[in-house]
Amino acid sequence: MTDASARNGTVASAGTMPRSAFIDPAVPADGACPFADSVRSEVGRTVVGQQVVVERVLIALLTGGHLLLEGVPGIAKTLLVQAVARAIDLRFARVQFTVDLLPSDIVGSEILDQKSGEFRVHRGPIFTNLLLADEINRASPKVQSALLEAMQERRVSIGDSTYDLPAPFLVIATQNPVEQSGTFELPEAQLDRFMLCHRLDYPSATDEAEVVRRSLGLGLKRHGEGAVPMTAFDAIGEVRKLHLRDLTEAMTAVQAVHVSDVFMRDCVELVRLTRTHDEIELGCSPRAALALVHSSRARAFIHGRAYVIPEDFFALAEDVILHRMRLRYEALATGRRPRAVLDSILRSLA
Repeated sequence: MTDASARNGTVASAGTMPRSAFIDPAVPADGACPFADSVRSEVGRTVVGQQVVVERVLIALLTGGHLLLEGVPGIAKTLLVQAVARAIDLRFARVQFTVDLLPSDIVGSEILDQKSGEFRVHRGPIFTNLLLADEINRASPKVQSALLEAMQERRVSIGDSTYDLPAPFLVIATQNPVEQSGTFELPEAQLDRFMLCHRLDYPSATDEAEVVRRSLGLGLKRHGEGAVPMTAFDAIGEVRKLHLRDLTEAMTAVQAVHVSDVFMRDCVELVRLTRTHDEIELGCSPRAALALVHSSRARAFIHGRAYVIPEDFFALAEDVILHRMRLRYEALATGRRPRAVLDSILRSLA
């Protein structure tokens, strides 16, 4: 692919190359991105591998979009998000979602001050820059819906008043596979508000061996005369290497990344095809096209480019589209899966 065709940003320039050619994380970047490299370096001190997941978290930070991480317990979803939060001087809050959680536990509530006899507002953990909603699908749908206003409008209502959330504000949520016990499927309205939904796999044998090796060298954390074994969370560095102004400058640079008209049309065409496909019952909303364009621009910046290319389109299409579409019952009955249907649509665009 020539530089001219890359800057043009056409999906058609990919020819008949397989989709896997565009999502290889080992492909070297075209340039350097000090902001992304610094975050990766800090996260790598605690988390082994997971480079693609770190990239998705960076995209969420740079675009202000919300991110959903899906995977079985124990594959470092929570650890990774906390490591990113520690790398940047941002206000961070974590909420463990459980079946008995109430909306006021997240948003806040009005509390009667017995001394003055007046109500005062108690702000919940949502008043932060980065909110980690851990195991979000273990809470009831009523609690999950409490996040809708905050995720879309970046403000919340407590009593009769409305309060703006800090800037920046984003939600990074983790969820377990819906097949596990004690989980509730997220409603479509909330899923649509997540810019990306990334599915994590088990680490490779080499990475898993490195995780075990690192755990053996953690040692003990002493409390007076007693001690407890340290965990990977205790190993996260306390020194912030980046500050809010660094993130703001990086977000400003992302806004300058060039997106061609052809690239935008291809994003819109992909989204529209999900609404007319014979096997899809629920297609994607216009938010999907917006998410694909904005996330592609952020990915280009992370890889040191001032323009988007087809690689960005194909690398992010799955994370943008899959959680927003639902197959027809007839398609599911024949064994079709959403990923296979999306692959067929992408091949028609390539």
